[in-house]
Amino acid sequence: MSDETHDEGRDEKGLMLADGLDHAFLGLMQRFNVLDPIACYDYDRVIQGFMADGMTEEEAVEFFEFNVIGAWVGEQTPCYLRRMSLDEAIEIASED
Repeated sequence: MSDETHDEGRDEKGLMLADGLDHAFLGLMQRFNVLDPIACYDYDRVIQGFMADGMTEEEAVEFFEFNVIGAWVGEQTPCYLRRMSLDEAIEIASED
């Protein structure tokens, strides 16, 4: 994992960053009716980073789901991208 990290919260330009996840940063996301860009992180890199810190894959996913995805801090809450094909996304969406 990167030694350089940013504290979770807004930086000087209004961007909400996830603490300790700089290694997984992908870029910025925009959506309708939200003026400031939203930080976007790579799901797999986040999980790999937790595993590099000593967690099993199961522990890393559980920690991510509870402590990262579960941490809603407003409209600028970062998003986490799971890379996959369109067919995979449709299959996952249809399971719900």
